[in-house]
Amino acid sequence: MPNSSNGSLPERLDLGHIRFIEVTRQTRGRFEDLFEQPGAPKYCWCMAWRHSSREHIENDEKKRMMMALIDAGTPVGIVAELDSKMVGWCSVAPRETYRKLSKQQDDSETGVWSIVCFYVPRALRGGGLASALLDAAIEHAFAKGASTIEAYPVDEAAPSYRFMGFRDMFVARGFHEVGTAGARRHVMRVDR
Repeated sequence: MPNSSNGSLPERLDLGHIRFIEVTRQTRGRFEDLFEQPGAPKYCWCMAWRHSSREHIENDEKKRMMMALIDAGTPVGIVAELDSKMVGWCSVAPRETYRKLSKQQDDSETGVWSIVCFYVPRALRGGGLASALLDAAIEHAFAKGASTIEAYPVDEAAPSYRFMGFRDMFVARGFHEVGTAGARRHVMRVDR
């Protein structure tokens, strides 16, 4: 793998030097830089679980919709930065900013934040970045006033929804299962 001196991904991931940055109007360029990288999910722009009036939307429209959320001040998540290079993403935001995430969801609850998506470039997978993103997302949500954090991970053997994280990662951080969402996703929570 190329080194970071030419602007590509680092050879080794030093988790101690990663900065986690909330995506805001001021930092949205970093989010765009990450999602514009080769292999990044620019087909999605992390709009799959967001409110939308249409089901099939072109990629450029998804990007425009996400940028409109960011410009409106809606929390959308955090990016991971290493040596001025964007290396990861976690969608963490108040649950009401997403569409319904499970059948048992009680929309009268307040203070619930959801973690719905991770993106780690293929070259950096397996090095602990997803776990570091999860730790940062938990810290971020509680710092922003969450009383409960909910997530929807799958078992490692699951053939789909792997971008939502793996159940064991959440169990290791004190999340407990409260139900299921579909055939594969576990609904898990941790309270402050």
